[in-house]
Amino acid sequence: MPLTLSLLTAPVSHEPQLLDLDATVFVQLGLFLLVVFALTKFLWGPYLRVRSERTTRVEGYRSEAQRLEAEADARMGRAEAALAEARKQGGADRAAARADAQAHEQVLLAEAQADAQKALREASGRLHSTLLQERAKLQTVASAVGREAARKILGREVSA
Repeated sequence: MPLTLSLLTAPVSHEPQLLDLDATVFVQLGLFLLVVFALTKFLWGPYLRVRSERTTRVEGYRSEAQRLEAEADARMGRAEAALAEARKQGGADRAAARADAQAHEQVLLAEAQADAQKALREASGRLHSTLLQERAKLQTVASAVGREAARKILGREVSA
């Protein structure tokens, strides 16, 4: 019997027990579950909801920013194409204006040349007529001077 009695009684240690398992374990487990439930409902739930909303909002802003960037790129492309077209048109207009100006310059030069030729012909005609008049006067004067010289040299009147 001494052996069976010793089997029924728990061994006793002189050192204090680290974990004492009794009814307080269930109370502590219940309090832990209650705290976990309360924290999940009042802290983790709202936190996760706010975080989800923030993520959704950020993704929405990101997609909106990408859409706006694509739209801005498209507008920039259209503006650059319009600018290139305007430059091309401006170059064509400038070339046309230059060609018109050169044609007008040629017309003005031709008119000026024609006027100069006309003035030269008129001046040449006036010079020729003046030359003929002066030759006639000179001929008259030369003839008179010749008669006078002959009269003085010969000492008598000379007939023409």
